[in-house]
Amino acid sequence: MNLDLIADDHDRPRNAAATREAILRSAVSAFTRSGYDGAGLREIAGAAGVTAMMVKRYFGSKEQLFAEVVDHALAPRTILVEDGAGMAHAAAAALVARTAREAEHLDPFLLMLRSASNPRAAEILRDGIGRHIGSHVAAQLTGAAAGERSELLLSVIAGIWLMRKVIGTPALAAAEPGALTAQVEELFRLLTSEIRPNR
Repeated sequence: MNLDLIADDHDRPRNAAATREAILRSAVSAFTRSGYDGAGLREIAGAAGVTAMMVKRYFGSKEQLFAEVVDHALAPRTILVEDGAGMAHAAAAALVARTAREAEHLDPFLLMLRSASNPRAAEILRDGIGRHIGSHVAAQLTGAAAGERSELLLSVIAGIWLMRKVIGTPALAAAEPGALTAQVEELFRLLTSEIRPNR
């Protein structure tokens, strides 16, 4: 069957790339909202305006769809936006801004939080984090234990994200942004003190 032009449930022609993108957007929303175990292919298909069979045709299985969602969610650099010696400050500022009360929902973190209890989803997330974030950060670090320091940095980011944005603990939630950024930057500098300069 030619996937270049496919009719949706309302018999309107639909471009294959647009259909795939609609399914992926729906899946990001569903997995972020309900986690891997709570999101179903029929729900994802319905929100995308296609059938569950169409989702399987494009993505193969729920597991493969989740893997694509993880890649889609983790590939953009939203916190670790700068390389080299400026990484600690830029990451601290971005983290404080994106965990503010008024900030929009942080899909990559909620996707991880709500899906990690499933062993296979956790494996997919672990692989995605390693490929898209961990290896990049580790490559920036010099000195001993770059891999461990990279994952410690990611753990600190995840912990602040959870406490400040998801749970909303009072001190972190109400902290003055500039002062909090300075404190977080100091934590990050401890882990990135031996870092390669920008080239």
